[in-house]
Amino acid sequence: MIEQFPALIVVTPLIFAFLVTMAGLWNRKLCFPLVLIALSASVVFAGGMLAVVISGDKPIHYYLGGWAPPWGIEYVIDHLNALILVSVAVISLLVAVYAQKTLEQEIHESKLPQFYTLFLLQITGLFGITATGDMFNLYVLLEIASFSAYAIIAMGERGADFAAFRYVLFGTIGACAYLLGTGYLYIITGSLNMADLTPLLPHLFYSKALLVGFAFLIVGIGIKMGIFPLHIWLPDAYTLAPSAVSALLAPLFTKVGAYVIIRIMFTVFDPSFAIKLYPVTDVLGWLAAIGILFACVMALAQSDFKRMLCYVIVAEMGYILIGLASANRFGLTGAILHIVNDMFMMACLFTVAGAIFYQTGTRNIYQFRYLHRTMPIISALFIVGALSVVGIPPLCGFFSKWYLILGAIQAKQWGLVVVMLLSSLLMAILFFRVIEIVYFAPPTDQRHAHHKHGKTGIVMDNVPLSMVIPMVLIGIGIILLGIFSGVIIKHVIAFAIPSM
Repeated sequence: MIEQFPALIVVTPLIFAFLVTMAGLWNRKLCFPLVLIALSASVVFAGGMLAVVISGDKPIHYYLGGWAPPWGIEYVIDHLNALILVSVAVISLLVAVYAQKTLEQEIHESKLPQFYTLFLLQITGLFGITATGDMFNLYVLLEIASFSAYAIIAMGERGADFAAFRYVLFGTIGACAYLLGTGYLYIITGSLNMADLTPLLPHLFYSKALLVGFAFLIVGIGIKMGIFPLHIWLPDAYTLAPSAVSALLAPLFTKVGAYVIIRIMFTVFDPSFAIKLYPVTDVLGWLAAIGILFACVMALAQSDFKRMLCYVIVAEMGYILIGLASANRFGLTGAILHIVNDMFMMACLFTVAGAIFYQTGTRNIYQFRYLHRTMPIISALFIVGALSVVGIPPLCGFFSKWYLILGAIQAKQWGLVVVMLLSSLLMAILFFRVIEIVYFAPPTDQRHAHHKHGKTGIVMDNVPLSMVIPMVLIGIGIILLGIFSGVIIKHVIAFAIPSM
């Protein structure tokens, strides 16, 4: 049965997306339970595959339609993407539970079936991108995820439709670039299967066509993951999207893109191509360094809490690229660990932003005065997420940043070391500014003017338990990832790093 899990984890949310659409025509109340069933099953599938990969120390292969590669499409689950699949499944389930009440406030009831359908299609795309072993199939699934993202972002507040349209423009450019890169690979090798490409490409490393194809792939994925300076679409799109959408896309879409770039650079291509033959990692490293400093400064300039977090995402993607630029085991360990850690950290912070908006009706940081008195649990969760992003032990963000710094030191990239240390200081200033307002600034009538009354059901911090519980679990996840980071590295990440 477990050998079917690679297909089931993709097919299950896809089938349930159609079921949600049909249920929405009959009874909208059935949509949310169907989403929970699909995502709960996905957690089981992802956990089962990770357990099998760890115990067997070998990948799981699944041939779609029984057609063996390279003629057929293959799904391959190894240590790297098994870890990513589990993280995506857990975060998407928790965000789905969290989303129910926020959607009642931010989206008209008649649009809920369409939203949940797109939500499941988004997860389908993310699972497929992570599981597939075929370059063209990855493109198809990338577009499923992208088009779903465009639509659910457009459901947001005023201006969201324009932000989604701009995202469409950038996303289309990224998709075209990725497709062109895939086309170049097919023209010169005659194959699209990742495992089949791996032994074929080293013989073509001096081909200009291969270099152009590789450049298209990196640019295409770079746009999707929002790295500097290809991030222009990201702040508006994630800020104006509904709270539940931001809490889903900000942690997952960009990190799955980071997984893809690692897969291409270090699995499909031999690592020597981007490290020794061409200075790809050096270029990415310095772009990341500039992007981190730029994003930190831009985040400091924001008064909109959610928009501030969007620039934090750009900085976090820069950290992952610095791990790739180090081009050693420490750096790649930090990059992979940071992908997982940042999923939980961004999920924590964006759900906090949504909860604050749910209760107060504002995202203006300067109106969070003394918020800990009316939202003590949410404020505490904010501190957990914020301190983890800054890199305070024993929270998970410290350990991935530690490995990233060790990687840069081993690579003797002293400039990158300085950038990471300086950016941690800037992040501390950024978040402690908010902490000061939340905990120490006296309340004002303006903030209380935004307080909303009349919430029904069991509430905590005037936020429903259905929102608080997933947030608390995400916060616990941040702590546990820090405590057990050594176990994760030893049993999973150590096997995901290629020999260089």
